[in-house]
Amino acid sequence: MSDAPENTLLGHLEALRGVVLRCLAVTALLFPIGYVVSPLVITGLVRWCLPPALGGLHFFSPLEAFVVQLKLALLLALAAAYPWILVQVWRFLVPALHEHERRFLRRWVPAASLLFFAGVIFSALLVLPLLMQFSSQFADEQLRPMLGLAQFFSLAGWLSLGFGVMFQTPVLTAAAVQLGLVSCADLRRQRPIVMTVILIVAAILTPPDVVSQLLLAIPTWLLFELGLFWAGRREGKAPSAVAVGEDADGCS
Repeated sequence: MSDAPENTLLGHLEALRGVVLRCLAVTALLFPIGYVVSPLVITGLVRWCLPPALGGLHFFSPLEAFVVQLKLALLLALAAAYPWILVQVWRFLVPALHEHERRFLRRWVPAASLLFFAGVIFSALLVLPLLMQFSSQFADEQLRPMLGLAQFFSLAGWLSLGFGVMFQTPVLTAAAVQLGLVSCADLRRQRPIVMTVILIVAAILTPPDVVSQLLLAIPTWLLFELGLFWAGRREGKAPSAVAVGEDADGCS
């Protein structure tokens, strides 16, 4: 009887070890594909984002281009393996969750995942080209840009991460209301504070320029309003009441 907790703990650790190993194995299998695809992604992103005034990218150490390609290949492999990783983590967690917790996660985890990837795509296709276009306005005969490959992809990575995180705003807003942590009325009253927090976080997650900060803050604010509207349609629903289908008054 005294060995039961230990055996249970060891069983959980063994199951977690299996999940980690399976996720690493799938990522490793997809890594060569990511490595083959990464030069195409680099070329396409450079052509899409860099205006002619900035010229091309340069690398300043013998292995810089190789290291960037390896990092990008790993990110592509993780992105491709994400559905598999999510399923494995879900199967590991399900036995420990109550039914209302499972319903809650089924609702919000897919939404959060889609919004994260939407933020990354929004950053790569719209924000980064606009930022590069803004930067090109400072180039002239005396001031010629020489952009490094590693620096460019470091900027692209931070922007993608920042937008992916900030695009979680509607999920966090709606989930907080559904869990009863805050009400829609409170959020409506605190709009100025929320906007201030959004501006501060946008300043932290983006380069020190007004353009990228506004490009992150404005969509985040709109997503907050979307989350507030969404939360209003389901306000008062605790996770355990979702299946019952009880509706409450919304926010306006």
